[in-house]
Amino acid sequence: MNTSRGPLSGKAQRGSDATSPSEKDSSDHEPLSGDVSRRDFLGGTGAAVLAANAAPLKAQEAPGEPALEPELAAVPKTAISVTVNGTEHRIEVEDRWTLNELLRDELGLTGSKIGCNRGECGACTVLMDGEPVYSCSTLAVWVDGRDIVTVEGLERDGEVSPLQQTFMDHNAAQCGFCTSGQLMTATALLENNPQPTAGAVREALAGNLCRCSNYNAIVEAVVAAAETGGA
Repeated sequence: MNTSRGPLSGKAQRGSDATSPSEKDSSDHEPLSGDVSRRDFLGGTGAAVLAANAAPLKAQEAPGEPALEPELAAVPKTAISVTVNGTEHRIEVEDRWTLNELLRDELGLTGSKIGCNRGECGACTVLMDGEPVYSCSTLAVWVDGRDIVTVEGLERDGEVSPLQQTFMDHNAAQCGFCTSGQLMTATALLENNPQPTAGAVREALAGNLCRCSNYNAIVEAVVAAAETGGA
């Protein structure tokens, strides 16, 4: 049986299209225009590109030349007055600063943590005029004339608050990273609802995530605080 597919096999067809080294070499020397060969043209183009790139590098590395730096636009600033943990601060803030940056970097109050930095985890929660807010997504310029309380402000005369004590008694803090935010939200809850149910506590703390998943102990601590004296 004749199984041939045609006069030429696939290998033969591919071989017929191949260009021999001698033919390829001769094509490199074919004149393009003005008696310039392809190889000469490519070589000249490469040299030109290298020369173009080398000039600015050489200029940048020249001794005695000042380094060129992009001009930075002046950042707008605003003077604000804010009360933090009972102390009034008059301070000029950059308009791009968050409240958390103001508290941590400028006032040295590092109790409010940065977790997600996009207003989801609640680790940065502080009280603004008695209401819990995410300090990572609140601009510092927005707190002009406001009253801010951080976890440092819960202490009274060197003593922790009743809520802080019940957090310790019920092991509500695991790694502790979310604890300051949990405390601030729970403080606001107890000040508005001195006798919350466990369900009310869970609802109030829904915006505060605990990556250790210690939610039951946190709820127990808040309920116990309500039973022993509130926030």
